[in-house]
Amino acid sequence: MGKQMKAATYKEFGGKETIKVTTVDVPELKEGEVLVRIKAAGVNPVDTAVREGYLKDFLPYEFPVIPGWDVAGVVEDRGFSARRFNVGDEVYAYARRPKVQYGTFAEYIVIPETYFARKPENLSFEEAAGIPLVGLTAYQSLYDAGNLQENQTVLILGASGGVGSLAIQLAKVKGATVIGVASEKNHGFMKELGADHTVDYKDNHVGNAVKEIFPDGVDLIFDCASGETLEQSLAALKKNGTLVSILNHGENIDKSINFHYVFVEPNARQLEHLRELAESGKLKVHVSNTYSLDETAEAMQQIQTLHTTGKIVIVP
Repeated sequence: MGKQMKAATYKEFGGKETIKVTTVDVPELKEGEVLVRIKAAGVNPVDTAVREGYLKDFLPYEFPVIPGWDVAGVVEDRGFSARRFNVGDEVYAYARRPKVQYGTFAEYIVIPETYFARKPENLSFEEAAGIPLVGLTAYQSLYDAGNLQENQTVLILGASGGVGSLAIQLAKVKGATVIGVASEKNHGFMKELGADHTVDYKDNHVGNAVKEIFPDGVDLIFDCASGETLEQSLAALKKNGTLVSILNHGENIDKSINFHYVFVEPNARQLEHLRELAESGKLKVHVSNTYSLDETAEAMQQIQTLHTTGKIVIVP
C-alpha cells in the first residue's frame, strides 16, 4: 500500500456540499516529478467555477477531483532526473495541469519540477501561496498582453481583490500611473499598495470619474471585475489604448478596441521574477484569512462572494 494523505475532493460538479475531506493515495512519483509537502494553498474564484462545472468544456477533468491550483511547500522526494531542487527546498507554484484532477487542497502534491520556483525567502508559506495564480495572471495581463510601459496610465477594475492587488504593485514596478477601482472601504488598502488614484464603482460612472482625473484617457484597462464597471470604464480608454480582461472573452467588446482575454498559464520563469520582486520588497501579499483543510468548503464559499480583500489560504 502506497503513501496516503488527507485531501478535499469532489466526485461531481455542484455546490459546496460536493466537497468531502477524505484519505486518498498520494500519486506515484514519476520521472521529472517532485513530491511536495503542502504548507499552504491559495484559494481563488476559479476554484469554485471549476467545481460547479462552468469550465468543464474548456478544461479536461477526471473525478474524483482535488481542487486548488496555488501551492507553497517543501520538497520531500524527487523522481528520476528531477534535480532542480533538493529535498528540503522551499518552493511555490501555479500547479494547474492540462487535466483537472490532482490539486493543492491536500497534504501533498506530485507535479513536474518545471512548475516550481523557489519560494520568496522573506514571505511566509501562507503569503507565498497567495502569489502564483494571481501574480502570474497580473504579470501575463499587464506585461505580456498589455505591454505596459513606463509612464503609461493603467486603470485596474476590481483592484482590491487577489489579482488586482498584485496588479497595482506590478504596474508600479513598471513605472506606470495606477487608478484602482473598488468600493470606498478598500481605497486605503489600494493606496498602501501603490495606487496613485482610487475610484468608487458605487454611485459613480467609472469612465466619467476617470476622465475627470485624466481627460485624455488611459493607455490600458485591466479588467478583473467585468459587468457594468467594465462597460462604464471604456469611455476612459484612449483610442489606441488596450483592454485586457480575465473575465470577458470579448463577445460584446467593440471590434475596434485592442482587446486581449487572458487565462493564466503556469510559468516558473515568471514566478522566479515575482520571487525577486517579493524579496526586494516590491511585492507584498495581504492574507486576510486562513482555513484548515477541513474548512475547504467554507473557504470556497468565501471566495465565491467576490468580496475578499487580498487572499485567503488553506493550511493543510
